[in-house]
Amino acid sequence: MSGSKLAAAGAVLAALICNSPAGAAKKSYSEVGGTVFRDPGLALPGAKVEIFLEGTVKNKKLQEAESNYRGEFLFRVPGVGSTYLVRATLKGFGPDEKEATIHSANEHVDVNLVLSPAKK
Repeated sequence: MSGSKLAAAGAVLAALICNSPAGAAKKSYSEVGGTVFRDPGLALPGAKVEIFLEGTVKNKKLQEAESNYRGEFLFRVPGVGSTYLVRATLKGFGPDEKEATIHSANEHVDVNLVLSPAKK
């Protein structure tokens, strides 16, 4: 193999290694999850759950989900040292919101939200 072909093959190999998942820097994520309950403590499926990044103008909404049949929800979020606001709403119930702070990479933070029936 000539010198120029060998150099080209080496460049291709280096590009493949640098662009592979093993060669790339891994970005860590954490989880914010929990359960939506209705007063007096039963799981509440179908609630709209939103997560906002606190400290931004008007708290930037990052994601939205619906609580499952067991009232559970889960968000995958980036950022160590970030604080999030989690809010749950459902027609016929008053909203609830709580803060969740991520202290370390790959952390899971539980947030339980309780929605009370709306007053008529």
